[in-house]
Amino acid sequence: MNAAKTFSLPNLLTFARILAVPGVVFFMLWPTLDWTRWTALGIFVVAAITDFFDGYLARRWDLQSALGRMLDPIADKLLVSVCILMLAMDGTLYGWHIWSGVIILCREILVSGLREFLADLQVSVPVTRLAKWKTTAQLVALGFLLAGPAGDKVLPYNSEIGLTLLWLSALLTLYTGYDYFRAGMQYLLDD
Repeated sequence: MNAAKTFSLPNLLTFARILAVPGVVFFMLWPTLDWTRWTALGIFVVAAITDFFDGYLARRWDLQSALGRMLDPIADKLLVSVCILMLAMDGTLYGWHIWSGVIILCREILVSGLREFLADLQVSVPVTRLAKWKTTAQLVALGFLLAGPAGDKVLPYNSEIGLTLLWLSALLTLYTGYDYFRAGMQYLLDD
């Protein structure tokens, strides 16, 4: 393995996104204070920005690596999944809104399982442009929701905007999940 590609800036950005997850958890576990919500949001925003730059820089500087291709979707799923869990824990996601988070989490687990199954068959399922938009929609929705009550003081209906965007991203998540399963169905039905 090429050490220059392994420890390249794009991969370091992906590692940083993974390391940001405990930071978000730490500040979301504090009693709900404005500064803790803003700090969690700040860490989340920096981590979300790295999602754009790691892939962009890897392609631009020809530093794409197998490690980066493996870690990037894992970093995305960790960040999104943990934020959904923390928002459910603190009551930001409540009642029927929990289902938007469940849809997102279930799709991520199912698609990861499908990708693993297809990888054993040496079948590649590339990430679609729509799936990238799905991740962006999830990150934007979660940003509003992480601001939560602190954000409501600055932007009226901030939490409602976040919940609406999370439902929209859940619908996009369902569609992209269906796309992946449709593409993998021929391999699943071979037996």
